[in-house]
Amino acid sequence: MIEASNKQEVRQVRRRTGVLSLALLAFGLSAYGQSQSTTTPNEATQKHGRGAGGDIGSGSGDIGKGAGKGAGNLAKGTGKGAADLATLHPVDAAGAVGKGGASAGKDVAVGAAKGTGKIVKGTGKLLKKPF
Repeated sequence: MIEASNKQEVRQVRRRTGVLSLALLAFGLSAYGQSQSTTTPNEATQKHGRGAGGDIGSGSGDIGKGAGKGAGNLAKGTGKGAADLATLHPVDAAGAVGKGGASAGKDVAVGAAKGTGKIVKGTGKLLKKPF
């Protein structure tokens, strides 16, 4: 009886060991399957810049932002000038309109320059790509 009991215990231990081994193997394989692909240190530190379309779109946005900001400053200067003129301050009115116009011109010029630069950069990227 004692030998039969020992044989049963040995079988149970072997069965548990087998199940645990299979579980460990399955866990290891699933963890391996989920691991990230290895990259060289050079690839990991490299930044990928914006594409050609992104540069062109961003440049168009900069031109629009400059024009919008310039129009806002022109309207602000004109409004202040009209208010000064209505309150009989013609010198202040002329100054406000002039300041608004100068600020508008600066904003439009800066936006156009930035935008054009980005558009040229994007176009260069497009032409650089082989067809």
